[in-house]
Amino acid sequence: MNPYTWIWQYVKKDQARLIFAMILVVINAIGVIIVPMLGGMIVDTVIDGGHTEQLIPMLAVMIGATLIRTVMRYGYIILFERIGQNALFSLRHDLFAKLQSLDFTYFNTVRTGDLMARMTGDTDAIRNMICWVSYNGMECILWFLAAVVVMGAINWQLMIALVIVTPLIGILTYHMSKQALPVYFNIRQSFARLNTMVEENISGNRVVKAFTREDYEIAKFDRLNHDYKTQNMAAAGISRRYLPPLDFLASLLSVIVLLLGGGLVIAKRMSLGDLVTFNGFLWLLNQPMRMSGWLINDAQRFSAATIKIRALLGAKSSIQAPVIEKPRQMQGRVQFDHVSFAYPDAPEAPVLENINFTAEPGQTIGILGETGSGKSTLMDLIARYYDPTKGRVLVDGVDLKQWPINALRDQITVVMQDLFLFSDTIADNISYGNHEAPVPYIRQMAQVAAADQFINAMPEGYQTVVGERGVGLSGGQKQRISLTRALVNDPKILILDDTTSALDMETEAEIQQHLKTVAADKTVFIIASRISSLRHADQILVLQHGRLVAHGTHEELLKQGGYYATTYAQQTGGDPLG
Repeated sequence: MNPYTWIWQYVKKDQARLIFAMILVVINAIGVIIVPMLGGMIVDTVIDGGHTEQLIPMLAVMIGATLIRTVMRYGYIILFERIGQNALFSLRHDLFAKLQSLDFTYFNTVRTGDLMARMTGDTDAIRNMICWVSYNGMECILWFLAAVVVMGAINWQLMIALVIVTPLIGILTYHMSKQALPVYFNIRQSFARLNTMVEENISGNRVVKAFTREDYEIAKFDRLNHDYKTQNMAAAGISRRYLPPLDFLASLLSVIVLLLGGGLVIAKRMSLGDLVTFNGFLWLLNQPMRMSGWLINDAQRFSAATIKIRALLGAKSSIQAPVIEKPRQMQGRVQFDHVSFAYPDAPEAPVLENINFTAEPGQTIGILGETGSGKSTLMDLIARYYDPTKGRVLVDGVDLKQWPINALRDQITVVMQDLFLFSDTIADNISYGNHEAPVPYIRQMAQVAAADQFINAMPEGYQTVVGERGVGLSGGQKQRISLTRALVNDPKILILDDTTSALDMETEAEIQQHLKTVAADKTVFIIASRISSLRHADQILVLQHGRLVAHGTHEELLKQGGYYATTYAQQTGGDPLG
């Protein structure tokens, strides 16, 4: 499908508006011929013929036609802008909806800056095509045809002499178009890389400053900025190569008219009025020729933009699920049946191997393991952010692949290591997954997460607006707000990934005590590096190098010895059996 056929799906809903706008363009193009023809008539009739009484009516007609054309042109410019903005609105909606539908695997392989470039610069190139290039291109074609027809009727020999340069213009525009597309595609790629670098530096500005790497980042930015400039200069080089010849050919028309037309007037084969009319029509040939290069450039910029946008819209999520109208209620029983997993970009390096365990509703499952042992990945499989490479993950005895995604994730809440708070009020952050939660319930869950006290101490309490990504809050405060958000969602399966790592032991113990009450009917998974966070769990899973090497209660694991007992001894400084 070519880009013009593809973009029609976003324009066709404004088909009636588009047809009306195109009719105005056609009428306007027809009206263009009135002023030059009246100019010639004034010379022949009023000046040469002496019929001065006709001057005022003719001038009135010229002024009226110009005013009507101006109003009509204003009208169709507004209409095309409305069509373009409507199409862009729908396109951006589809792009954002597509982003929401894609899984973790996609975002692991695509740069943020690239996605931002598609949502901004690329979509703007499409808007420019619909709102500006479309009616300008149509005007140029109609003006050219109108000029050829009328000028041919006046004097076909002079018209042929003017139009003879058209094949040269066609050849130049063809070569310009052929060279411009790859250049504009490279510009979009370079812009995406520049966008990515800027986005990373804004997000990671504290790390940059902490390591005093400002000069290094500026140098890296300059390299990408220079590449972006180089790509744009390549585009400018194409314009430099082709636009001056196109402009020269357009200007050559005036010379042809003066030389040949003047000779015809002197030879009495053409009236002076017809020459004036011819000269008046000259800009109807000039303008399309001058504009052709710019329109080709913008059309190729549009084509380059659609390549990346269509690639995003065509992306498929590796997580596919059935669509079931009636939501399935969850009890919370989780079973791993010989589960192995490797990331798609590294299939030869399994993260999890042959994991087997069962968690019953109402149980608390602790997960312990060294860094990189696969703890977080294990939890990602429960929420079906990824599918197992081998084996099955079941909830309530049903393979996760048979669960509708929304029904599954509505009843599973994950508090991740990488805490994220929106730039919004604390209350809205907490109720993000449950906007209908009443204020007393929110406060109750905040008390469970030991967050209510410090929230009330803030300038506007629960209505305090936090900075981007929670800037201004301590790590412990962000963890407690995130935990509150998870509890307010009231899931059947609650996954806490190192959620209390930034808290002191006393606050952590208080939260654990409260959780026992509010999470009594939930299946709770707790990933932690401190055994104090896990010791009261109904079952503790110990992972090493992606394998489940031990499981049991705290007391059972201490008796078994091994990694768990050694870690406990190191953390308590005491006898592993004590």
